[in-house]
Amino acid sequence: MQSLLKPFLGVVLAVGVAGAAHAQAPFAKAENAIKYRQSAMFIMAQHFGRLGPVVKGERPYNKDEVAKNTAIAAEMSKLPWEGFVAGTDKGETSAKPEIWTDAAKFKSAAEKMQQEMEKLAQVAKGGDLNAIKAQFGATGKACKTCHDDFKKKD
Repeated sequence: MQSLLKPFLGVVLAVGVAGAAHAQAPFAKAENAIKYRQSAMFIMAQHFGRLGPVVKGERPYNKDEVAKNTAIAAEMSKLPWEGFVAGTDKGETSAKPEIWTDAAKFKSAAEKMQQEMEKLAQVAKGGDLNAIKAQFGATGKACKTCHDDFKKKD
């Protein structure tokens, strides 16, 4: 398990350093903020998505792998939001204008997704596959709600 933890800690450290640098100064360019949020979402989706085949019974259940992936996804779920700053509604983005025109609803949806992702990580630590399946569904629903309301269809 320690060998699996090292890459995760490396990602967290790199993102933490990037976050600390951001806290000291805003993104130099709008495109950097867009890339930041897209990168965080991509990593989160990759780790969350690895659970799909497990909960569908298409891949064997490995408690350690599920716990690792949910922990990474939960941590990444905290990161993209600072990349949704003024001026990042233009450019290579699939963000809908409603992110900025209905910021309270967007913030609420983001917080709901983070809460569900954290619940999933906690449930995964327990190792009960049925509980993981149920929480995976709730988490996916929170993700979908935000995408439906705030992401342009590709």
